[in-house]
Amino acid sequence: MTKTSEPVSISLDPGWSEIRDGVRRVCERFPNEYWVKLDHEEAYPTDFVKALTETGYLAALIPEAYGGAGLPLSGACAILETIHESGANAAACHAQMYTMGTVLRHGNEEQKRKYLPGIAAGALRLQAFGVTEPTTGSDTTQLKTRAEKKGNDRYLINGQKVWTSRVLHSDLMLLLARTTAPDKVKRRSDGLSVFLVDLREAKGRGIEIRKIDAMINHNTCEVFIDNLEVPAGNLIGEEGKGFKYIVDSMNAERILIASESLGDAKYFIRRASHYAKERVVFGRPIGQNQGVQFPIARAHAELVAADLVVRKACALFEAERDCGAEANMGKMLAADVAWKAADACLQTFGGFGFAREYGIERKWRETRLYQTAPISTNMILAYIAQHVLGLPRSY
Repeated sequence: MTKTSEPVSISLDPGWSEIRDGVRRVCERFPNEYWVKLDHEEAYPTDFVKALTETGYLAALIPEAYGGAGLPLSGACAILETIHESGANAAACHAQMYTMGTVLRHGNEEQKRKYLPGIAAGALRLQAFGVTEPTTGSDTTQLKTRAEKKGNDRYLINGQKVWTSRVLHSDLMLLLARTTAPDKVKRRSDGLSVFLVDLREAKGRGIEIRKIDAMINHNTCEVFIDNLEVPAGNLIGEEGKGFKYIVDSMNAERILIASESLGDAKYFIRRASHYAKERVVFGRPIGQNQGVQFPIARAHAELVAADLVVRKACALFEAERDCGAEANMGKMLAADVAWKAADACLQTFGGFGFAREYGIERKWRETRLYQTAPISTNMILAYIAQHVLGLPRSY
């Protein structure tokens, strides 16, 4: 990203209407009953992911030269926002859309031609990212997974990852490991490297996966790595530069996740408004009461504001401008309004909001996640304080 004073335009039209219509048609095939059944069974939405793959939506950001659609980030944002606005959930597969960016931006040409066409076609799934660890959490620079080079042709990796979503349904996984000991580097962010692990070969041969029983059905797991051999050719970019590669992909991830939250907010506001007009108690619609109206109206106002920040972040990203502050703030604001809209909707529905057949409680649970992941609200506030306001680094 570059810094320049040249203006960046933001259209008042959200755009991508044809893509949004196409995504809605896909989502209509997967009503609330489908998601409730998956919830009960703690199952992966295989048919939904297959439908998105076949229509090419998960390959939106892969360049045409490698079999993808070659869309800008705003096109991908429209896809994810529409999925969530329709009542579905993209978390089971959204990483397939952007995790490949590490290979695209930092991999060599041989790696791109080997993997990207298969990912674009859906023959390969790259939607797992092994970063977070049980003892280090979000402090990526302190991770304990180690990769030791053996000869010129391979690395031997040992460690553990946690909250690694979709790994049981992925063929490939990006793995961050330390290749240089912390006491041998000048900065704690140095000495980390990214590897592309072929899970089809590694499962049972250096990798053990255990599913985590969690509040939401996101197929997240623990990954245990014991003397895993990875070919040296699967190192992405330069050894020791992995932290930079991870950070490079974070702004896009923030903006895309923010778009999902915007979609969630729109879903809840629409459902709450409709129900408040139709539900009659004491001889009048409950939406006639200000106590019901105002939380929904406030959520709508905050949605409009969050949407503008997210679109600004996206415009800056597409113009290859520095967008770290806008991407982080947009993600926080979008996650906040989605959660407020979810709460207002659940309260509007009253007891019926807790009934699974309405779909509100499921989306309510799913929406809460983005207060915590992929980056928590507190971490974003710390970023704003330090990098935007120039306040001392917090601990």
